[in-house]
Amino acid sequence: MAAACRRAGRGRDDVELMAVTKTYPAATVAEAAGLGLRLFGENRVQEFAAKAAELEGLRRGGAAGGAGGGPVRVHLIGHLQTNKAARAAELFDAVDAVDSVRLAERVNEAAGRLGKRLPVLIEVKLSPEETKAGLEPESEEAAELLERLPGLEHLETRGLMTIAPWGAAEDVTRACFRSLREWRERWAAAHPRLGLDVLSMGMSGDFGLAIEEGATRIRIGTALFGKRKPYRGPE
Repeated sequence: MAAACRRAGRGRDDVELMAVTKTYPAATVAEAAGLGLRLFGENRVQEFAAKAAELEGLRRGGAAGGAGGGPVRVHLIGHLQTNKAARAAELFDAVDAVDSVRLAERVNEAAGRLGKRLPVLIEVKLSPEETKAGLEPESEEAAELLERLPGLEHLETRGLMTIAPWGAAEDVTRACFRSLREWRERWAAAHPRLGLDVLSMGMSGDFGLAIEEGATRIRIGTALFGKRKPYRGPE
């Protein structure tokens, strides 16, 4: 991360590290927190629900927090079904994969019932792969969501996230990350009431390119914890 920041002429503090702990137990999160990590990403509501009780002390910033200080934060970074919006709002500190007006409205309603103002990111689909989630940036749905979000008072829009095409050439990956930055600049100018400071892009195999193209948050799992086993539990 430091080397990529130097190449880009950026400060190391400009980029936040999110540790992705999907498929790993609560003990792994606690160990990473003991080494100073404070931001974690999980992909599935039900999987994290099974870990949440064990991590409650860390999330409140208790003595178990270890080096680095401050409470642990856990964001939902995987696709969220609308029927799980209420549980997600209850469990997570932020939802980083809002990709429809309907989902945003459901999360907003759930956060309101909980008395929360929940940070969210808009997930943007910049890859042709059918398996990738997110909003097509030129779609009517994207335009409607951007217009609707300022009125959802229990959501705090923080920025955008995307996933680059899997195994693509460097120029294709760079183009994806550069495109997200350009959409952020365009949307920030057109929608000044929205906070779009966060660019969440880049994973273990391409985070250096993401940093060079403007990422403010990278999501790292394999490079920190090793190759994970396929998830076999509830969604």
